[in-house]
Amino acid sequence: MKYIITVITFVTLITFASCGRNRRPAEAVVRTAKIDTVRARGGEQSAVYPAKVQTEAEATLAFRVAGTIARLPHAEGAPVGKGTVIAELDARDYRVQLAATEAEYNQVKAAAERVMELYRRGSATKSEYEKAVYGLEQITAKYNNDKNRLADTRLSAPFDGYIRAKIRREGEVVGAGAPVIALIGKGGWQVETNLSARDYARRHDFAGFDAAVSTHAGLSLPLTLTELAPKGNAGQSYRAVFRVSDTRGVPLAAGMSAEVTVRFRPAQDTVCEIPIEALFERNGQPCVWVFVAADCPLTARPVIVGALRSDGRIAVTGGLKAGELIVVAGVHAIKDGMTVRPLPAVSATNAGGLWE
Repeated sequence: MKYIITVITFVTLITFASCGRNRRPAEAVVRTAKIDTVRARGGEQSAVYPAKVQTEAEATLAFRVAGTIARLPHAEGAPVGKGTVIAELDARDYRVQLAATEAEYNQVKAAAERVMELYRRGSATKSEYEKAVYGLEQITAKYNNDKNRLADTRLSAPFDGYIRAKIRREGEVVGAGAPVIALIGKGGWQVETNLSARDYARRHDFAGFDAAVSTHAGLSLPLTLTELAPKGNAGQSYRAVFRVSDTRGVPLAAGMSAEVTVRFRPAQDTVCEIPIEALFERNGQPCVWVFVAADCPLTARPVIVGALRSDGRIAVTGGLKAGELIVVAGVHAIKDGMTVRPLPAVSATNAGGLWE
């Protein structure tokens, strides 16, 4: 009996000793951490924006004088050539005014020419001569103005194009400068979009542009930047206009939806960007936890930081390289020598983690 008790006691001691040897210290427990890749500032090599196809020539036309619309001879969608009359006002009053001014002009001109001839012969004073010249210049200006006003009762197309819309109708009274007809041009095409403030700041790194039209998926049209607004709108975006360099046989039409791809040159500097949450302070120095592999202890690395962006990322000008891995969440709960494993990505088909 004494021998059996001794054996049981010995086995129990060995078992407890074995459990003690296999128990992992609390500090060695492998935690799960969110890992992110350090990327170069402006590391994105392209950006895509929704856009609209427009004609290079487009105008809303108006009369320079007021009156009643007498004729709008062309239907909406009709082609018109440059110089074609596309709208006319009732010019009756302007003709009457011109006729009266012309009669006055002829009278003043004849009288002025007589005074000038007398002055040349020495039979008129200089004061009479200057008065005659001034009177002739005054009536000439009025006569030319009335001729122009009569001509302005006819509205002509400034370029080859199509009648996009008739804004007013025959019989309506319109004021000077009131829109009457919208005209779109033939031939050249352009694409218009709005760039973000971030990409506008990288405008010196633009490398190229192309557009994909909704009606021809998979086909890219080369673009040339022609306009870039120097001031942003209320939404902090910047209007950009691109000319379609080659339509490649695609039948474009104004108003078509498109997507503009803006390509950038690779960044030449060594500035990186990381989430602000990845930083912690040690001895007054900003640091990050650098991740190498799941079985390697984390190391704290001092970094030099720069400006903080509005999206919560901060520039790092020293201490990190693009492509390195760092911990980006819960950094204050990590200790030196701790190992972590990357947080697994959420499955697109098991977003809630309901299936194992």
